[in-house]
Amino acid sequence: MSWIRTVGDADATGDLKEIYEEVQKRRGKLSNIMRAQSLNPEALRAHLDLYMATMFGSSGLSRMEREMVALAVSLANGCPYCIRHHGEALRHYWNNEQVERFIDDPGTVELSERQRHLVNHARMLTLHPDEVDSDDIERLRMQELTDESILALTLIVGYFNFVNRIALGLGVSFTENEASGYRY
Repeated sequence: MSWIRTVGDADATGDLKEIYEEVQKRRGKLSNIMRAQSLNPEALRAHLDLYMATMFGSSGLSRMEREMVALAVSLANGCPYCIRHHGEALRHYWNNEQVERFIDDPGTVELSERQRHLVNHARMLTLHPDEVDSDDIERLRMQELTDESILALTLIVGYFNFVNRIALGLGVSFTENEASGYRY
């Protein structure tokens, strides 16, 4: 599950048990990325709050767009755990063939101009953050993204760069059962 010790569901007590129960209630089950942080419940709580705000909070981005961006960032970082999880989430909006083609090469999937800009911006901010400038933001505005939507996009990209590093840095793994069956 990860390269460090974790606290299992049955062994969780106090704040950690409350967090585990909250995640299971909201999402239907507990993911290994959450379990991997079980030795620090305070950080896990902050992580969960950030996840819920970026992926489910009020935003000018649809849930599909958020999952597409999450997958684009995870692909750019080569994070198998998040690729599997957010590929699964994107299957709620796209068919399997589209998702698999996106995973193989995002450029081969037919996307709207707005979606293509979201993906390209997510990749650029992930791979070359020092090259993002005001012209890039203006191109997003030309796709009718509001400043609030641009902020949401930036937060999602930042969040998934953070999570990808947790998953990669701790060797968080998944099984087919663990990677599916969440509430989206």
